[in-house]
Amino acid sequence: MLSTFEPELSEYAKNRLAGMGVEVLVNTAVRHIGPSLVRLADRDIETANIVWAAGVEAGPLTKSLGVPLDRAGRVLVERDCSIPGHPEVFAIGDLSSLVDAKGVKVPGVAPAASQMGRHVGGVIRDEVNYRRRFQGTHERKPYVYLDKGNMATIGRSSAVASAFGLTFRGYIAWLMWLFVHLLFLVGLRNRIAVVLQWVYAYFTWRRGARIITRPPFHDVEDAPTDHSGLSSAER
Repeated sequence: MLSTFEPELSEYAKNRLAGMGVEVLVNTAVRHIGPSLVRLADRDIETANIVWAAGVEAGPLTKSLGVPLDRAGRVLVERDCSIPGHPEVFAIGDLSSLVDAKGVKVPGVAPAASQMGRHVGGVIRDEVNYRRRFQGTHERKPYVYLDKGNMATIGRSSAVASAFGLTFRGYIAWLMWLFVHLLFLVGLRNRIAVVLQWVYAYFTWRRGARIITRPPFHDVEDAPTDHSGLSSAER
């Protein structure tokens, strides 16, 4: 688990989850997911709630391009983020698979996608300016991923973080995660609101989120009605 982190941080996260009563299964493939059932290679797990968070597959558009793809359907782009054989077309973010100029596999995270977008914008700008001046093309700069670190929160007062060759775990990493999260929020009002929600949740042990667990109504006739005669679906 947490394969992008150092082994000691991954082990710490696994132990923390185990201490919270979570059974962690690694190197275990999911064969099938059905109603109230998760089928593994060696056993079935019956449960009322299934949350799938194993990543996403690239959009079906990539399969129509006729270019090399990885297992997830992402385009194996060139070093400048262009599609092989089509230097005028670029693919970035979750749509692309790239090993940068330093040999680093670019992760499918938002910071990497933002960096790729800025890089492609610079490539297009430089190429347009060069053509205006010299009526030709020039060698493009390869994209280099700037890894600003990884963070993952495990639970209350516990997280793991890795940045610039340093590793952190536990309460300190959790505070770092909170600070970085606030830093990227837009607007002072949003930051204050989030801080107040966190303080409330921390000292009251309550969550602000609400989850609707009632089965959805498939037919309007099945929905409960009030004294006005209108169902909740119609209102």
